[in-house]
Amino acid sequence: MESFIPMLNAIDSFMWGPPLITLLVGTGIYLTLRLKLLQVVRLPKALSLIFKAKNHGEGDVSSFKALCVALAATVGTGNIVGVATAVKIGGPGAIFWMWMAAFFGMATKYAEGLLAVKYRSTDAKGNIAGGPMYYIRQGMGEKYKPLATFFAAATILVAYFGIGTFPQVNAIVDSAEISFGLSKVLTGAVLTILIAAITIGGLQSIAKVAAKVIPFMAVMYIAISVGLIAMNYDGIPAAVALIFESAFTGTAAAGGFAGSTIMMAMQNGIARGVFSNESGLGSAPIAAAAAKTKEPAEQGLISMTGTFIDTLIICTMTGLALVLTGVWQGDAAGAAMTSAAFASAYGAVGSSLLTIALVLFAFTTILGWNYYGERACIYLFGTKGVMPYRVIFIALIASGGFLKLEAIWILADIVNGLMAIPNLIALIALSGVVVAETESYLSRKGELDEDDIPHATITE
Repeated sequence: MESFIPMLNAIDSFMWGPPLITLLVGTGIYLTLRLKLLQVVRLPKALSLIFKAKNHGEGDVSSFKALCVALAATVGTGNIVGVATAVKIGGPGAIFWMWMAAFFGMATKYAEGLLAVKYRSTDAKGNIAGGPMYYIRQGMGEKYKPLATFFAAATILVAYFGIGTFPQVNAIVDSAEISFGLSKVLTGAVLTILIAAITIGGLQSIAKVAAKVIPFMAVMYIAISVGLIAMNYDGIPAAVALIFESAFTGTAAAGGFAGSTIMMAMQNGIARGVFSNESGLGSAPIAAAAAKTKEPAEQGLISMTGTFIDTLIICTMTGLALVLTGVWQGDAAGAAMTSAAFASAYGAVGSSLLTIALVLFAFTTILGWNYYGERACIYLFGTKGVMPYRVIFIALIASGGFLKLEAIWILADIVNGLMAIPNLIALIALSGVVVAETESYLSRKGELDEDDIPHATITE
């Protein structure tokens, strides 16, 4: 694998060059303008719907569980390892570009969730089937079927070789070895058995685990991060100033940090932001489609909160921890860098707590991406393709802990880009549908005297 790294780097640089970054952020900006800053104006409503949505309508799981499955896939190593990788290469300024990608990505995620529900279907077994492959084909027309097929194939590649397996498994086995002295073989074996047991149960099993683990792990990580930030509160103004300054001037070499340019900060911040929150990637709408709701716009609002929680809260916590403690200037990289930040505040306990958070984050991401890949497999091959898909997925989990870290992240970036392109094209093409559905939903909501009384009417 190591001999392929220069070639992979060349492909990655081309894939995540100005064209894709422009398309990714440009789609978010375009949707933000057409939706009139919906991610700001409607955020309080969106956050309240997480718990108040009535779950009336066809679907496989509640809106909350659908969000948890989506968060299971997004809240992963990108929040800990990905942020550290972005800051290590792009400097503190990468955090600012991560924020920008997330802000506009909230509008993108809203559109994805809305279209997922509007154009969802059912498979041969009666389960909900939805996501970009369906809104490309049904929304844009049959002549775009090759684009839908390309997206589904790219989704399986990401599940197999990108976010879904290698980065997560690698992070789990490395962290368990460093923090608790557990052998990679033992950790990999236990992980493989657990993943196999849960994924065989399908969406209901995955959603049940995600709904229990996601809230716990998010609250735990935020709590220890807030504690670290509080211990270094004097440095917050300077840290924030450094993030903004570095975003537009680059970062000079300091300590073990080699220095970075504005483009390095922008490219790494946006790429790692997308890796973390998956806005524009087209993955979250696969889970959103399964929600029990009659309102596409309502599920869009709930989906939008995933990017807010993942990047603007959790990734920000990690970024501030790295800058406040100064570990970004050291020699450590990836999880080791974030671990050093928490160890500086809590000692050995900090490293252990981070390891537990990282393991939970990565474990749930594997579960979420197993589901995404499975739905894409059903689209391409029908329900008969599920078992072969699962066998290959589990085999890749078993081998993921023994690959080189650098190659893993590069490969993940490449397949992410392949998945994003057809989805972004569809979002732009169907933006008129998104606006019309949104205006219809808001106008019906606006006819009510009190917004917080007839929730059942809103969701019907």
